[in-house]
Amino acid sequence: MRVFVAGGTGVLGQRLVPQLVDRGHQVTATTTGAAKLGLLARLGAEGVVMDGLDAASVSAAVAAARPDVIVHQMTAISVTHAGKADMKHMDRWFATTNRLRTEATDNLLAAAEATGVPHFVAQSYAGWNGIREGGWVKTEEDPLDLHEGTPAHPGMVAIRHLEDVVGKADGAVLRYGWLYGPGATDDLVEPVRKRQFPVVGGGRGHTSFVHLDDAASATVLAVEQQARGLFNIVDDEPAPANQWLPYLAECAGAKPPMRVPAWLARPLAGQVAVAVMTEGRGFSNAKAKRELGWTLRYPSWRQGFKAELA
Repeated sequence: MRVFVAGGTGVLGQRLVPQLVDRGHQVTATTTGAAKLGLLARLGAEGVVMDGLDAASVSAAVAAARPDVIVHQMTAISVTHAGKADMKHMDRWFATTNRLRTEATDNLLAAAEATGVPHFVAQSYAGWNGIREGGWVKTEEDPLDLHEGTPAHPGMVAIRHLEDVVGKADGAVLRYGWLYGPGATDDLVEPVRKRQFPVVGGGRGHTSFVHLDDAASATVLAVEQQARGLFNIVDDEPAPANQWLPYLAECAGAKPPMRVPAWLARPLAGQVAVAVMTEGRGFSNAKAKRELGWTLRYPSWRQGFKAELA
């Protein structure tokens, strides 16, 4: 197929493009600047410079590529685009990503309609943001938590917009868990090594992880099978912070994380970080495995963390 990957030079795009190429697809992938066109060529794609927030730029790029499917992987949460990770001010940290999940999604869908692209696949998120009631593990039938009144709320609203409009277009929404792997693990490990990533409260809040290569392989399946609807793309083991965080520190050769009461962490790290650590809900991947036939290289973060940090 002719596959148009919007955001081909992101950490996930760089793992996705080669998998698509290896399976015989013709890939056009976008970047925001000409400096990375060489990278896309090395990955096997035809590179194009595109501004996802500029409707004319998106329209021209999609019309020229004439794809069979558009894969929306545009975010702006890297240090280059958004500065250091900052959950305390998540509204500022995710400001551009929120626009990419709203305005850029609308631009891509409009271009798809104008060009007659029959299928659309978009990136969403399912790490710790399941509804904070009931059990610790959520399915696609459970709503996401909007985290109203917190700096996470604008991001959750943007995710809801993306999922709504892609759903109405009969596309596939892939809710990736907390991504780790080449280009993504360092952001997770650096504060752990500096003992700046404590277990808050009892650390009972759950998180779902997924390795970049596993997220990419699920995306390839969604493309090839013209999947529709919501899919949680996470590993087999949603886990509480009091399990995964000490294990990550051990794999990284770091001292065990400190433990901080929630009342002390709230003014220091912010209410979102406290909610993730104490109330976060993970996700089930049963639907993706059943309907897409997805198998994981790293069924658990235990294997993946160890492999990445060996």
